[in-house]
Amino acid sequence: MTNHGETTGPSKNGDISGQEPSGYDTQVTLRTPAELADALPYLLGYRPEDSMVLVALHDHEGRGRFGGRARLGIPASEEDWEAAARQLAQGLVAGSERRRGVRPQQMVAYVCQEPAPGESGRDVKRRLGRLAHLLRTRCGDLGVPVIEALCISDGHFWSYCCPKEGCCPEGGTPMGLPGTSVLAAAATYAGIQVRGTLGEMRARLRPWETAGTLEQEVALDTAGTTLMPRMLDEATCTDVAEETLALTERIIRRFAAAAPVSGTHRADLRDDRLLRHDEAAALIFGLQDRTTRDQAAAWMEGEEAGPALRLWRSLARRCVGPYSEHAAAPLTLAGWVAWSTGDELEAREALAMALGADPDYLFARLLHQACNDGLDPESIRRCLRAARSGHTSARSAERPDPVTRTARTGRTETPAPVSGPSVRAEHGRKAAPGARTRVRRQRRARPANGGRAVRPADARRRPASSPPWSRAAEGSRSGTRNTRAARTRAAGTGDDITGGAASGRSHREPEGED
Repeated sequence: MTNHGETTGPSKNGDISGQEPSGYDTQVTLRTPAELADALPYLLGYRPEDSMVLVALHDHEGRGRFGGRARLGIPASEEDWEAAARQLAQGLVAGSERRRGVRPQQMVAYVCQEPAPGESGRDVKRRLGRLAHLLRTRCGDLGVPVIEALCISDGHFWSYCCPKEGCCPEGGTPMGLPGTSVLAAAATYAGIQVRGTLGEMRARLRPWETAGTLEQEVALDTAGTTLMPRMLDEATCTDVAEETLALTERIIRRFAAAAPVSGTHRADLRDDRLLRHDEAAALIFGLQDRTTRDQAAAWMEGEEAGPALRLWRSLARRCVGPYSEHAAAPLTLAGWVAWSTGDELEAREALAMALGADPDYLFARLLHQACNDGLDPESIRRCLRAARSGHTSARSAERPDPVTRTARTGRTETPAPVSGPSVRAEHGRKAAPGARTRVRRQRRARPANGGRAVRPADARRRPASSPPWSRAAEGSRSGTRNTRAARTRAAGTGDDITGGAASGRSHREPEGED
């Protein structure tokens, strides 16, 4: 049990001890609710907002040692609290059993939310009291007691487990200044960084709401009018794919050569200035083709991964107005590159936002599930590397010469340079010569009168096909999962899971985090 009246001192039985999973031997012992409240951002890697969090404790030489962490957004409707609390508790316990082979011995629960207008932190504490109680009872139902439950709001924290009347101030205990605790110093020494909030991370991937939005929308209208007929024409779709990949490679090099700047906001503004409206529109439409998108996924490691991730973020921000669904492709690529380079937090957020843009986007769904299930992205990287290395020779043999192309299309052409990884069909089978997968969707051009394009009532969205690595991702799982059911149940990477708000913001399921 945590000791509410103590300060840091010699360790005792019952103290909560956490060791950061960073490869360092630095160990910090936490005893008080204040220390537990301060520890939360370092356990998650970011500062949670509108969140309920569970942290598992495992017995280690008579002490509790931090294990898995689980997070879900607080549902907007109180009617959903009980289901969300059950989902969170079951997901973390199941993940611990799968990863460690044992259940946690204890839990620490957190509810975090900032006050609404006209509300105080104390009001938040009272309002979320039922949610904290549900977390405690759902964990208790699984045989794992919650030894501390904290509410963090408005720079203060409150304990729901304080046994002494009047021990904790009614107005809450002020949180310490960020970065001033012993744990903060140990985390800095171990190289652990705490980001801002998830909202700040999502803001880097959301569509523009700036003065340039209208210009970008006009560029997308123009690109849709010129590119979509070519993408749907078997005689010219390959040309569009090669143009898309060549343009992607040029812009990645342009991004790589840009001078570095400090701060994420300034970096995003720099990248937006480097990308013209027409270039962004051409790439957004070109990446709606599944084969082109899969080839673009091979810019995933080494020196090109960073600029590629910046490009995918920038393209996601350009999917403005009626083109928001088109963000599924660049968001999924951003999630994949982030996961491939070890940033699982951004990977989960980007993939969840991709599923929010298009819940049926299979590429994002498979990556999301693979990341949640703790699969090693190296199996996917190997598949994409093999595809990329064979692309030049394979496409050279398959591509008709200029004379043949002239006879087929009635126009003289010069072969375009080939760039990017090889074309592969569903489940890793080599695509037939000249074969192209179908474009995901066609956006109708805006009418000349300036009105919005309207999707026909009988038009149905076609889900993206399985990417070439799908068998590698599914190979370690037995059977086929019901992906619809997976959205509503908890799943963890090992024993660490996190998820977004269950209030309909975007599609999410609890996800893994080490």
